[in-house]
Amino acid sequence: MAKYDGRAPRYTSYPTAVQFTPAVDETVYRSWLADLRQDDPVSLYVHIPFCSRLCWYCGCNTRAVRRHGPIGDYVGYLLDEVRLLGKALPGKLQASSIHLGGGTPNLLTIGELDLLFARLERVFKLSAALEFATEIDPPFLTREWVQAAARHGLNRASLGVQNLAPRVQDAVNRKGSLEEIERCVGWLREAGVASINLDLMYGLPHQTVANTLATLDQVLPLRPERLALFGYAHVPWMKAHQQLIHEAALPDAAERLDQSETAAQRLVAEGYVRIGLDHFALPDDELAKAQAAGRLHRNFQGYTTDAAGTLLGLGASAIGRLPQGFVQNITSELDWRAAVSKSKLPVARGVASSRDDQLRAEIIERLMCSLYVDLFEVCDRHDRELGELSRELDRLRPYQRDGLVVVDGGRVTVTPPGRLVVRSICSVFDRYFAPAEVRHAKAL
Repeated sequence: MAKYDGRAPRYTSYPTAVQFTPAVDETVYRSWLADLRQDDPVSLYVHIPFCSRLCWYCGCNTRAVRRHGPIGDYVGYLLDEVRLLGKALPGKLQASSIHLGGGTPNLLTIGELDLLFARLERVFKLSAALEFATEIDPPFLTREWVQAAARHGLNRASLGVQNLAPRVQDAVNRKGSLEEIERCVGWLREAGVASINLDLMYGLPHQTVANTLATLDQVLPLRPERLALFGYAHVPWMKAHQQLIHEAALPDAAERLDQSETAAQRLVAEGYVRIGLDHFALPDDELAKAQAAGRLHRNFQGYTTDAAGTLLGLGASAIGRLPQGFVQNITSELDWRAAVSKSKLPVARGVASSRDDQLRAEIIERLMCSLYVDLFEVCDRHDRELGELSRELDRLRPYQRDGLVVVDGGRVTVTPPGRLVVRSICSVFDRYFAPAEVRHAKAL
């Protein structure tokens, strides 16, 4: 594992955000939007970049606020961005899913949530089978907020837990209790939310196998439909607040591996299906069904059943995916507001996907989602020859020798040990990847 624990992208997109440039600007984005087919559904991602506290491990684009004023102002600009987007679309498209991310979306007031959905409903046709998901920080959730979100169709929620050991929580500035989580899950169940996910982490300062398993002991009686077990990515050169974490308290690679695998074994023993790299789901959950059927997907929110070919991002730093490529909004909230106030779609950068990119994107997504890819089939779909990937197959040989992949002609299968470094395996097919780059987190 140490041999392959280099830095590698998370492959929530391909090309990855490292390849985004200002060449994809508002003009390009408008042309891509105009070319969308009116009968194809789209997904919506709405970014709420505010928290009541700043967790020191966080890698998201967010900031802590002590009063609600900045959030209310932000929502006003967000409503304007939705209106501007609607004018750029070829018609009133159907939205099959809406994801509120952050930050802490449950910091929106009920009135702001109602205004947001009223504006979305004016611009998009919301599907009768709409999947509405939101991220939640438990200490700041109320029963009334859950009930309001349920009126808009909330059917999936993700609660941040991370780790319940007090020493770990102190080390990352994130206090939380089991009682808060139990209360939130109760409100969500009461409101009819069918799928609840708990986000857990490994590799945090002072985290051990013992307190990782103790956290599982506490939350598993809630029987969430899904759990995510993310590895902490220590990138203080990118996220300055991570400098507040004492590196000497971080577990080493061997300890991280023990935490990850021991927790995974416990979850599988409890009846959960292991999904891709770091997710787990009950067998009757749609995520597990999608993996079994080979229709699991991956985007910037992680593993998903969302099959829409277009994801429209709204809010500062939000990323969108269109058939032609990827776009990202301006990251700076002030600059994002300035663009919206000038009636501009606030795009900062992006990348157009070439035919070769689309081929490699499918290969990487299948490896990340199914731990298997039939290169013959993928090449046929993209009108390419398997021989064009001969260099990549050669680069897989060290992984074959070490028992991390099995290659049978053009069929590549990641073995159970290989799952742990599947990001490194995927990097073999990434024509842009530079192993020396320090932008990415460790693969394990």
